[in-house]
Amino acid sequence: MNLLSKSTVKAENKLFATVDATVRKVVIGEIPFLLSDTVGFIRKLPHHLIESFKSTLDEVREADILLHVVDVAHPFHDNQIEVVKNTLAELGAGDLTTILVLNKIDLLEKKEEPVNFDEMKGYYREHGFEHVVFISAENKENIQELRRLLFEEVKKKHLRIYPNFVSNREYTLDENV
Repeated sequence: MNLLSKSTVKAENKLFATVDATVRKVVIGEIPFLLSDTVGFIRKLPHHLIESFKSTLDEVREADILLHVVDVAHPFHDNQIEVVKNTLAELGAGDLTTILVLNKIDLLEKKEEPVNFDEMKGYYREHGFEHVVFISAENKENIQELRRLLFEEVKKKHLRIYPNFVSNREYTLDENV
């Protein structure tokens, strides 16, 4: 959220550090859109907190594009991806355009085993994710690739909604921003 919106939303690697959805205006390639950062999915959520998370699920149902951000260095990240994917399908949001954002590659690269990102990307594509990007938010690695993917998907949505507005204009992504 902070890297894409140039904001300073509270971000901590701590359970329940934030429980409210945050919305920021983002402009990429001269196309403005709203970016909503919702709380993450939590396995075995205590029953008394379920109501607090319903607004997150409402945000998801209203989205045009989902950025499914995952801690790729977590030992059970594949299971977490599957749980979220199944939950989205149950909510009726399984067909939304989704960019799978695998974060914390800096931690993954520190492990002794070499990482083949092309092979991993192929694996996720085989499992239904057309758009996959590996990033390190901490080190700002591959953020331009994420911006490019997001820009292309936002542009498609924008052109469908405003075909006359952009008929004489070619939107391009400034790679230096």
